[in-house]
Amino acid sequence: MLRWVALILLALLIALQVKLWSDTGGMREVDALRAAVKKQADENQRLQQRNQALAADVSDLKSGEQAVEARARAELGLIKPGETFYQVVEKPGAATAPAAPATAPDAAQP
Repeated sequence: MLRWVALILLALLIALQVKLWSDTGGMREVDALRAAVKKQADENQRLQQRNQALAADVSDLKSGEQAVEARARAELGLIKPGETFYQVVEKPGAATAPAAPATAPDAAQP
């Protein structure tokens, strides 16, 4: 009789272990959910930092004229009255032309 009880308990233990490790809601699913939660938490932290930076920009634009002026100069190319605008244009071939190879001093002709 004790032997049958032990076998039943052992079979029950094995069945519970199989369910724990492989079935729906088992350890695999728990690990996958933990990974998904970690990934979402990282994404939330990144977005929170971006939101804080945007809030700082909004605050600067609302409170100070320097931020508005800097943004107008950088993004729109605006200048103040009385300032002179100079634009430097490089020659089209100057930026793409390869530099001439330098000759070594030892290779000079006699």
